[in-house]
Amino acid sequence: MAEVRTISQRISGPAQPVRIGVLPFENIGAGDDREYLVDGLTEETIVSLGRIDPQHLSTIGRTTVMVYKRSSKSLAEIGRELDAVYLVESSLRAEGVRLRITSRLIRVRDQLQIWSASYDSEPGSILALQRELSQAIAEQIRLTLSPERLQALGRRQTQSAEAYNLYLQGRHFWQQLSPPTTKKAIEYFARATDLDPSYALAWSGLADCYTAGPVNGDAPPKMFWPKAREATARAVSAEPGLAEVQTSLGSLKFWLDWDWPAAEIAYRNAVELDPSYPLGHRMLGVLLSHMCRHEEAQASIRRARELDPLYVMHQSLSSQIAFAARDYPAAVQFARQAIVVDPDFWIGQLHLAQVLVELGEMNLALAALNNSGKLGVNSKVIALRGYVFGRLGRSEEAQNVLQTLLAIARERYVPPYAMAMVHAGLGQFELALQWLERCYDARDVHLIFLTMDPKWDPLRSEPRFSNLLRRCGFVQAWLIEDRITPGTG
Repeated sequence: MAEVRTISQRISGPAQPVRIGVLPFENIGAGDDREYLVDGLTEETIVSLGRIDPQHLSTIGRTTVMVYKRSSKSLAEIGRELDAVYLVESSLRAEGVRLRITSRLIRVRDQLQIWSASYDSEPGSILALQRELSQAIAEQIRLTLSPERLQALGRRQTQSAEAYNLYLQGRHFWQQLSPPTTKKAIEYFARATDLDPSYALAWSGLADCYTAGPVNGDAPPKMFWPKAREATARAVSAEPGLAEVQTSLGSLKFWLDWDWPAAEIAYRNAVELDPSYPLGHRMLGVLLSHMCRHEEAQASIRRARELDPLYVMHQSLSSQIAFAARDYPAAVQFARQAIVVDPDFWIGQLHLAQVLVELGEMNLALAALNNSGKLGVNSKVIALRGYVFGRLGRSEEAQNVLQTLLAIARERYVPPYAMAMVHAGLGQFELALQWLERCYDARDVHLIFLTMDPKWDPLRSEPRFSNLLRRCGFVQAWLIEDRITPGTG
């Protein structure tokens, strides 16, 4: 039951898209064990608002607004920094066994409270508030709510309160982007699908975890690939009309299936379904970059940055996309911006190191790799360090890196691509080719970097290298060789 207070002043309908910031829900006495719930409510409110009428309402991405969690800044300051027309300020309060959500809609320019409402809920019924909350806010901005979009919002979530709770916990761990937290996310998403086998978002979360494992966590692709395919298929079967589901499908096609035309279709479906979904734009940009369609890639990642400007991954992948286009000054700038936002983000240090190598700043590259290695153990960091040693003529140290990788491989999976990279740095191109061919047999996801990474330029005229690209399907629909010439991106 909602208690609503609305001022009498009416708001004229927007001529331009309204930019709205959903501030992090405040946890008032609900306990630390419900922190995942307030974060989940924040994210779900952002998504629900963004999908009601994308032509007229633009939301600001989760990571950017989460910067203001427990912030002492005034609403006026926050509104200016976000360039938002309206802010939604909400809290979750425990009152005995019941939960109360209080929300206010604030117009930034004059701090006028346009609308406020309080919702009382049992812990198990909180998911039912999402649709009511987003509709109420949208109505105050006088948007047209089409029945189709409202039905889509109704299909978005499960009807099981417990499954929803598990899904939010899975999202909480998934956002941390580390192998241990991804493992926890898989557990929660799987339990959510056990309770509701038709829960598309939970299947999509599982698919993302399985697809990303070989990319950032050195998980064996052949082990995770069938799991990713099954989870993606279940998500698509349950609800194909969700941007998250289409993005999961695109990522499966891109990283594991190597069916890039199908990946592009899925990513474009995602951004059409939800133009405010940053991940869809980001992944479309990454795909287009590997297809050497550099201008299109830069436009897509730029849109992701606009939607969620403080998300460190957007800055870091902007560096990667500029690197692929051989725009090294921009690549350095974006990587350093990522490190400023989050000095502990190992991928940002890695992306900085790879471009410093191409600029001949080898010692600076090694320093960045040392920083990255302190923050996370990944074959990419170890291999690039060996590659740099090889390029510097420090052959003994490069050989030590090879021995380290072989020792690790006796304990767990190591992508063959890592060995190939070190041999390339040493100028041992025959050995590098042999390891790249092993990559194909292992279904190593890192082979996608062959299309655009300058480390492989010395091999591009080799028939075996070109044949490997064709076997992977990376040169069926476009002429890679004509698009990777330095200076043409």
